[in-house]
Amino acid sequence: MEPRSLWRVRKIMSAKSLMVMGTASDVGKSAVVSGLCRAARRAAIRVAPFKAQNMSNNAAVCAGGEIGRAQAAQAEACGLEPTVDMNPVLLKPESELGCQVVIAGRARFHMHAMEHQRYRAEAWPQIVESYARLAREFDLIVIEGAGGAAEINLRDRDLVNWRIAELADAPVLIVGDIDRGGVFASLFGTVELLQPHERARVKGLVINKFRGDRRLLEDGLRMLERRTGVPVLGVLPYLSGLRIPHEDSVVLDAPASRTGTGQFEIAVGVLRFPLISNFTDFAPLEDEPGVAVHYLTEPAAALELDVVMLPGSKNTTADLHWLRRTGWEEYLAMHRARGGWTLGVCGGYQMLGRRIVDAFAVESKSPVTRGLGLLDVETHFEREKITARVRGVHLASGLEVSGYEIHAGRVTRGEGAHPFLRITERERCAVDEPEGASSHDGRVAGTSMHGLFDSAQFRRSFVDLLRREKGLAPLRSAGEDFKSVRERAYDLMADAVEQYLDVPKLLSLAGLNRAEK
Repeated sequence: MEPRSLWRVRKIMSAKSLMVMGTASDVGKSAVVSGLCRAARRAAIRVAPFKAQNMSNNAAVCAGGEIGRAQAAQAEACGLEPTVDMNPVLLKPESELGCQVVIAGRARFHMHAMEHQRYRAEAWPQIVESYARLAREFDLIVIEGAGGAAEINLRDRDLVNWRIAELADAPVLIVGDIDRGGVFASLFGTVELLQPHERARVKGLVINKFRGDRRLLEDGLRMLERRTGVPVLGVLPYLSGLRIPHEDSVVLDAPASRTGTGQFEIAVGVLRFPLISNFTDFAPLEDEPGVAVHYLTEPAAALELDVVMLPGSKNTTADLHWLRRTGWEEYLAMHRARGGWTLGVCGGYQMLGRRIVDAFAVESKSPVTRGLGLLDVETHFEREKITARVRGVHLASGLEVSGYEIHAGRVTRGEGAHPFLRITERERCAVDEPEGASSHDGRVAGTSMHGLFDSAQFRRSFVDLLRREKGLAPLRSAGEDFKSVRERAYDLMADAVEQYLDVPKLLSLAGLNRAEK
């Protein structure tokens, strides 16, 4: 954008801004933004999150369509309903070389790795419009960058880091993750690779995920400040078990942190598809007493599971082919024969059926793909994607559930399947729709509803069903809705931000004095 155009946009915006970038992906930018948002909310500041462009298959549904789950969580930390303006562009990888482009909540087109011209032409005006709208409504916008702040190979096509800092005239914090090692080199190298006008915006460095006595860092911190000319504004501690939703499935690489609490009596296996989406569907199970949740790529590592979960997928057909190549189809057949339980969600539900029909080549060039045949259902892909927030009832237990749908496939049941749920509300309008499917014995089931296990009563009922099967007593407590778990996580992160970062100084850097509230 030309300088004069930037001036025109800034003239109509009233909000102050603060931007959080990182040395790399998964250094904790999303969690830090969530903590800053909650801390600002505590200070009675009207605050909203913003990320211009997200690349993730872990999406959330809000009014108007879908956005990255991290921004939905950040909105929750602000006490807000999420909107598509908080994440105007979402890139959903479909392969190593291409992705689906979602703009203002709606899928627009498919883009290959080297196709940028159309993308920039359609994405940038929406980014500017969304940011300007938020900046007219709030006092402070906390902006999250993407990847590393010094992606020098992508600088000419950047729509999410420095171009946004310029649009918002934002001071920048750069976060480094000390838990992965090399934090001093990564912070120094990031600053060193910045162009002079970018470096001038960097007002502070933050070290994240520190374990131990901070005094051991002091010499390194002072040297880092001398070498970069940028102050270290704080060192945040490692917060274990922080239940703030992640946007990157790379977090599943840490198996020790993905299992439940106490002695493990129930084994849950989640197939880690190459194009897994909305893997946070299963995070609530990780907190259930006696439950171990394993994210698996090879059947040899599965041993004997009580239940196998087939999660969502950004490309159902491609991940179904992967499932077959890796031997999971045979495992699932044996699992079914020995009386194990199987649940598919969204794309995983579609795989469980007899066949997948894609006449419009929405996800695949194959017009028909054979399914696993474990449910009497059939999926037909349509060009228009369904995105909706839904509420319903689990028919077998009578318990209420709620969540959201994001899918292009329409699933129809045959005579050999019963409905799994009854949808009673769609986008806050009353409906009466049978949904999902289950086998006659109930041991194989599927649904298009994401977020099923967020409901404490349904989740505990499901776990107790598995426990009774093994001759175990049901759990005594009622469990906790996962929204409450997330709220505690936002407060925990905000507590750390307030204790280890100088929040008044950060607000001052943003140009926001408390008298301006």
